[in-house]
Amino acid sequence: MQFRNLPSVDSVLSTPEVADAAQSYSREWVVGLVRLELEQAREKIRKGDGAPGLTEVAEGVGQRIEDAVRAEPRQVINATGVVIHTNLGRAPLSKAAIQAANEAARGYSNLEFDLETGSRGSRQAQLQTLLRQLTGSEAALAVNNNASAVLLGLSALAAGKEVIVSRAEAVEIGGGFRVPDVMRQSGGKLIDVGTTNRTYVRDYEEAANEDTAAFLKVHASNFRVEGFTAEVAAGELVELGERLGVAVLHDVGSGSLLPTEKYGLAHEPTPQESIRAGMGLVFFSGDKLLGGPQAGIVVGKKDLVDRLARHPLARAVRIDKLSLASLTTTLVHYLRDEAEQEIPVWRMISTSSEALEKRAQSWKAALDHSCSVEQGRSAIGGGSLPGETLPTCLLSVDCCAVDGGAEEVVRRLRGCRPPVVARIEDDRVLLDPRTVSPEEDVGLLLALRASLGY
Repeated sequence: MQFRNLPSVDSVLSTPEVADAAQSYSREWVVGLVRLELEQAREKIRKGDGAPGLTEVAEGVGQRIEDAVRAEPRQVINATGVVIHTNLGRAPLSKAAIQAANEAARGYSNLEFDLETGSRGSRQAQLQTLLRQLTGSEAALAVNNNASAVLLGLSALAAGKEVIVSRAEAVEIGGGFRVPDVMRQSGGKLIDVGTTNRTYVRDYEEAANEDTAAFLKVHASNFRVEGFTAEVAAGELVELGERLGVAVLHDVGSGSLLPTEKYGLAHEPTPQESIRAGMGLVFFSGDKLLGGPQAGIVVGKKDLVDRLARHPLARAVRIDKLSLASLTTTLVHYLRDEAEQEIPVWRMISTSSEALEKRAQSWKAALDHSCSVEQGRSAIGGGSLPGETLPTCLLSVDCCAVDGGAEEVVRRLRGCRPPVVARIEDDRVLLDPRTVSPEEDVGLLLALRASLGY
């Protein structure tokens, strides 16, 4: 009987909201969404629910349309305190980097055109100059991400040959992608040496033979092994490689160009250090501690980088014009010695505890709700400095009076515009000002008020 109470397709299409949508979008597509909504209603009836009315069905169709046409990914407010949050897009760009990408997207550009000669040019000429200047390398190349950079390097230098890696460094680099898998795809043959906790330079030397194309060193950016450990220093491996005539490659991961010790953090290997040690190629990401867009960067010896640039795979994984523009601008910040001020990742890392407490107290004062400001820790995240945290001040929101508690509050926060992502501890919602830009404070407070029911 309930099925008869369902509105018809035509009646739903005649409602003002759906009728306007049918005018703005493909009518056939809108009709299909109406039928999907009605079928969902029928399924609910089969499970014992009542039939929805015309208004409810129309609202459901409207929500389906909104979900389908909204821009993705959406901007969110990151209040988790994780600076490089992989699930939230990693490093946010500087204002100048965003402007550079906008300029490149707005119209035509001299992407591969030499304005001086009027002939074909190189899309990476300026970028390569900046990377050489900042890292001290002979040559440089950028591709679409660091996994691609490693894949390209191994494909160009080690296809059909052996690559020796410490067993402790044959790691998963994120998203289920593993160093052994990347190596297999490149055509190289993985030879792992040492143990999961201790590897010595003699292990590489004993495994090397006439079929060895490279030694690969991979920085353990997603985990940390403590206790009875030993690893081969970059300089030692370079010395062995030079003696045996084997290329030495180093994946440093995060791409930090600044000394992390300055901020009370553990040392993170930098590309500059690897280049000074004599590494043949150094690979790192653009969107981690570098603070730029998604990109994979290769710096190193000119003859090796040139081999990568000539490889057919280089075109398949090349960097796009928008990433190129924003990456170039990000590197200029380092050249001007303004990374702390202009690059959001470094601005967040360098923010003092006093400034964070002031922000958290201002949030508390703006809310008519049971809140407190307490000490906490922020994480670097994103495959950088595993286990390392920074002191912070958190806004702690009591959720005992809210039906559903903290889980319901964070669910409501995610449904706001813009969505707010926070964390939960002991039925309290915790929000960290370190990863919230001051321009986002108004949106954050509006979302909190709505989610707390006032």
